[in-house]
Amino acid sequence: MKEIVVGSVAAAAAAVGRWGAAPPQAMLERMKDYGQEGAFALWDELSPEDRELLVRDIESLDLSRIDRIIRRSLGSQGFTLPTVEPVPESSVSKVEERLPEDKERWWKKGLKAISEGKLAVVLLAGGQGTRLGSSDPKGCFSIGLPSGKSLFQLQAERILCVQKLAAQSSDSPNNTVPIHWYIMTSPFTDDITRKFFESRKYFGLEADQVTFFQQGTLPCVSADGRFIMETPYKVAKAPDGNGGVYAALKSRRLLEDMSSRGVKYVDCYGVDNALVRVADPTFLGYFIDKAVSSAAKVVRKAYPQENVGVFVRRGRGGPLSVVEYSEMDAAMATEINQSTGRLRYCWSNICLHMFTLDFLNQVANSLEKDSTYHLAEKKIPSIHGYAMGLKLEQYIFDAFSYSPSTALFEVLREEEFAPVKNANGASYDTPDSAKLMLLRLHSRWVVAAGGFLTHSVPLYMTGVEVSPLSSYAGENLEAICRGRTFHAPKNQQDTGSSGRKEAQCGVLAA
Repeated sequence: MKEIVVGSVAAAAAAVGRWGAAPPQAMLERMKDYGQEGAFALWDELSPEDRELLVRDIESLDLSRIDRIIRRSLGSQGFTLPTVEPVPESSVSKVEERLPEDKERWWKKGLKAISEGKLAVVLLAGGQGTRLGSSDPKGCFSIGLPSGKSLFQLQAERILCVQKLAAQSSDSPNNTVPIHWYIMTSPFTDDITRKFFESRKYFGLEADQVTFFQQGTLPCVSADGRFIMETPYKVAKAPDGNGGVYAALKSRRLLEDMSSRGVKYVDCYGVDNALVRVADPTFLGYFIDKAVSSAAKVVRKAYPQENVGVFVRRGRGGPLSVVEYSEMDAAMATEINQSTGRLRYCWSNICLHMFTLDFLNQVANSLEKDSTYHLAEKKIPSIHGYAMGLKLEQYIFDAFSYSPSTALFEVLREEEFAPVKNANGASYDTPDSAKLMLLRLHSRWVVAAGGFLTHSVPLYMTGVEVSPLSSYAGENLEAICRGRTFHAPKNQQDTGSSGRKEAQCGVLAA
């Protein structure tokens, strides 16, 4: 189906007189300067309306910037990267080495910073749920919890809970300081995401504490750097990767917006993790304590072939960075640390990051100056159906190579990492696997708070779901759980919860 014509019919009709039989001369010469004159190859066959669309499409492109990105990205191929080394042990806070007093100190320090308005949260939500069998944004997806809550709702309610905890820990318990939530969408998810939030009244958040912004797009190119045409009048484009968040925050002046709000620290994470602890006070307190410019939560790699990137150190004494699983050969992936018996490259990147605002400003400038993007070979929609071509992308973890100091914070997979990437029926990272992890975690919280579970509970793909509005990480559940016995529902549809001493498993809320 033909695209709707942009602009008025009169303007489109005037294209004949405006352009004549040939493309605009100045634009054609400029495109020749960048080797992209092929975009006009079918000009003679286009209607006046389609010529207008093509001209406007090209006018929307920052050709000098795009040319710089294409040249530097293609030119970087084949360069030998610095040798990698395992992450130094001193750079990682390991779960088993933490003292209770450390965790308590970090928790309080994080809550204090939040109560002072020093934390903002950035959500990477540009992806569609294609692999989940949905064209909607991933955040709209429900993993099948008894409550039916979407990923967006779970995360919004965790923000609400942290705000409340921060206020209660401050000198002004009745004065809740909002955590500003910056949500990066893409051209494919922006409108649906906004409407999803609006129709659900922002899940209890104030509308003015949520800011939506779109990541950028870049032309898709052939192996020699030429634009691929999606139609005779439109250059094929794709989002610039989740690392496009840095350029988008800067170009839309959102880093300035953060500064004007008094923000000092930025929590950045991906949408497709059902267990993500948004605005985690413990992680924030640790980050402040370490006085570093960047930090990342990590989990131990489960097995050598797991499809996760790992943190490494680039060169002797160099910065920490991430090596994608596709870049690891078998020898590197399976290498064992002889002193521990564990994988030598074991600290998995799970897209849970913390940055100082000062560092975000620095890295946004550095990435733009260097303009080197990853090249992803994909099937690209083209005039002839689909053509193999290259998408130009930056990754969120590219920032770490620019960081003067990075700390890693180990978390337990079963507590904080339940990815939702594949449809049910796949062998891993499905809605069902994420749901089971969440319900098992919440069941452990209930037991720790003095509740009881019958033996039938673990046998079901259902169990106790604790509302984020009641507890962020298992705290403050004693009043709801102590002395109560929870049974699995008699059938999957029965997920109600009663106030009796014996209750079926469902959604626990204060």
